[in-house]
Amino acid sequence: MNLNKYLYLIRRLFYYIYGEKFYKRLDYDWKSQPNRTEILKEIITFKNYITYLEIGCDLDENFSQIYLKDKIGVDPKSGGTHRMTSDEFFLLNEKKFDLIYIDGLHTYEQAISDIKNSTKVLNHNGIIVLHDCLPKKIWNQLVPRMYGHWNGDVWKAIVEARTWKDFETFTLIADHGLAIIQNIPNSNILLDEIKKFKKLTFEQYFNNHQNFMQPVEYKNYKKFI
Repeated sequence: MNLNKYLYLIRRLFYYIYGEKFYKRLDYDWKSQPNRTEILKEIITFKNYITYLEIGCDLDENFSQIYLKDKIGVDPKSGGTHRMTSDEFFLLNEKKFDLIYIDGLHTYEQAISDIKNSTKVLNHNGIIVLHDCLPKKIWNQLVPRMYGHWNGDVWKAIVEARTWKDFETFTLIADHGLAIIQNIPNSNILLDEIKKFKKLTFEQYFNNHQNFMQPVEYKNYKKFI
């Protein structure tokens, strides 16, 4: 047995003993929906955007398909235009953007940091899009990653954003969940009864899914932007 397989089995056993015991799942069919690149390009065209920032570029699979001259991509390892962490970039950046796409480290802590920093450099009428916000099952959202597609616990950052009065947030049902955050007043604010977003459980996410995530079908999303 190789080391990675051994470590995986240890992590899984540890989780079965000490982790959350909730195994219901959401029935999303991602293959039937457009992917994130198609949707980002649609938004750019629909809103006539000219400036673009991408956090987490990896192999430039998405960044290379965004045909805007005024674009910046940030990644500490590969792709984009700036080789640094998003935190480092935001400390140095003085530019504002129409569209900001976040697909960095899939943890609540980094996602909420990237969202908050992005709201400070978002143009009037701008949009933030965040990937991997709708995990289908508990294994997809575990931190650290267990196996399969990894959404991480990014969804907890979206629950927090839903409590902000000055930003409208909904989640597009496409490509593992694309949260859309706009700098307009929140028309359906989530009452801030949650004090520790990191402590939210997958069972709470499942049972409060509509209220927490405000999911919107792809065919309807342009009505909200």
